[in-house]
Amino acid sequence: MPISREVHLITRPHGMPQASEFEIVETNVPDAADGQVLVQNLYMSVDPAMRPRLTSGQALNEAMMGGALGRVVQSKSPDFAVGDLVNNRLGFREYFVSDAKGLSKLTPAEGLPLTVHMHALGMTGFTAYGGLLFIGAMKEGEQVFVSTAAGAVGSIAAQIAKIRGGYVVGSTGSDDKAAWLRDEIGLDAVINYKTQPIRQALEEATPKGLDVYFENVGGEHLEAALRRMNTLGRIAVCGMISGYNEGQAPVRNLSNIIYSRVMLRGFVGTDFMHLQPDFQRDMAAWLREGKIKYQETVMDGITSAPKALIGLLEGANSGKMLVKLAD
Repeated sequence: MPISREVHLITRPHGMPQASEFEIVETNVPDAADGQVLVQNLYMSVDPAMRPRLTSGQALNEAMMGGALGRVVQSKSPDFAVGDLVNNRLGFREYFVSDAKGLSKLTPAEGLPLTVHMHALGMTGFTAYGGLLFIGAMKEGEQVFVSTAAGAVGSIAAQIAKIRGGYVVGSTGSDDKAAWLRDEIGLDAVINYKTQPIRQALEEATPKGLDVYFENVGGEHLEAALRRMNTLGRIAVCGMISGYNEGQAPVRNLSNIIYSRVMLRGFVGTDFMHLQPDFQRDMAAWLREGKIKYQETVMDGITSAPKALIGLLEGANSGKMLVKLAD
């Protein structure tokens, strides 16, 4: 019966979450019973989509939910063996017992770090792949804008757009991230929206307008993109992080979707699960060939999880934010 630590939300945040609104709780986890497995989490995923659930959806005084990669340490299930690696949604805790529902075995990709399965080769990368190519229906030679282009999802979407022959503009919030996008990834234009007005900068960066906008921000970014959308352009709405802590800024030109016949659609990764085989083949090859680059920000230990989430929302991370729980 291992002792486990887990992260509880004890007070709902108003605006940016504070460390005092979380608590690290120690608990005894039972051994696996018949049909069950005991899992030790190795890495936790920290994602922007967690913020809305803190306001509504995440129960108080219970272990928080989140994506994780774990290892089976006890098994009384015929479907799993000790040592199996498993993806799960029971992050923000060190150990848990499961009846094996909601667990999926992971076979590590040969020649690639294990952590890529938490971002580029995992649901993060799949969200970018399907959002750009299926929802956004990007075609070769099109004009593409990706907001939060240095983030875990945005950076993959921007690189896939380059691989597929697009002219790609990315926005980010720091000079260091802008330099990475420009010098390492090779985007055609990069905007630091904290030093350049997004509306003017996007206009200058897109002389041929926009065919696809991969939306992660909302507010002023969406308004600026709507001004540049070409006829029959597509906006794939992955997130709207600018409104997660404060109220979303109004978008005053939504009528542009009528006159330019623009498709604006929100999505989640489960909308295109039929693309998983194509994604796994393409992404593994791109990673091995060095066509996809990535960054990771890895914090150590369960006690750093609240700091990791707050840091993500403040933009302190480079690429994917992870918390390492065990070797």
